[in-house]
Amino acid sequence: MAEKVAFLGLGTMGSGMAANLLRAGFSLAVYNRTAAKAKPLIDAGARLASTPADAARGASIVISMLADDTASREVWLGKDGALATADKGAVLIESSTVSPAWIAELAVLVAQHGAQFLDAPVTGSRVHAESAQLSILVGGSEATLNAVKPVLQAMSKEILHLGPVGSGAKLKLINNFLCGVQVASLAEGLAWIERSGLDREKALAFLKTGAPGSPVFGMVSARMVSQIYSVNFMLKLMAKDLLYAQNEAARCDLDLTTAQTARKLFEDAVTKGFGGEDMASVIQPLRNK
Repeated sequence: MAEKVAFLGLGTMGSGMAANLLRAGFSLAVYNRTAAKAKPLIDAGARLASTPADAARGASIVISMLADDTASREVWLGKDGALATADKGAVLIESSTVSPAWIAELAVLVAQHGAQFLDAPVTGSRVHAESAQLSILVGGSEATLNAVKPVLQAMSKEILHLGPVGSGAKLKLINNFLCGVQVASLAEGLAWIERSGLDREKALAFLKTGAPGSPVFGMVSARMVSQIYSVNFMLKLMAKDLLYAQNEAARCDLDLTTAQTARKLFEDAVTKGFGGEDMASVIQPLRNK
């Protein structure tokens, strides 16, 4: 492949995404704050960059996959940030779940630098990232998207072009708001089942195939029952996403009251030590009361 890609951030999602780019044959430079996490990718042929600026230098496509606005800002604009060394005409892609306000700010700075920009957050979990089964929600020009489509296709099952820059970030927050509220209600419902004396397995089997059933219900309820909380989607990031969703909805004069209630459950779980676990662990403080 002719494209030289830089990938910034090798967490739960980024490591799988980057591995799929290597498997597709792209030349890849990777950066992660904790360099040890890059070892499997280095062993597979990626170049370990010492800084975001080092990773971006000479790359035609730079992709960021980080935790929040603060981490994204630091990687793009901080000391040794990627924007400073990005080639003129390179395509810079923010795939993190961040606020539309930050996306708008970053897009202006990228344009001033002379590069092109897409916001392209993804939906799915760690398993989807590892198996290239993500959905990618893209905001930006169609021409820019077409130029990088082979790279995005190597990491995904579908690519949705939603409109101008910021469109991807907005729909991603709506998606995670709906998921977060459902997971919070599932935690309360399952805790209620467990305290009620009902047969848990029979109750869950009925609910999964009934009106409340959904892919999220099935996957997350299984984790709650097994109490195995290896990370597919980190709990503290859902708390962050619900806050971002509330802030963005407020810009549309809409108060997300259900997000506020759900966020309280997730933030309580963070204070109880579950922030770094899978979001299914939001049920544990309810069980331990």
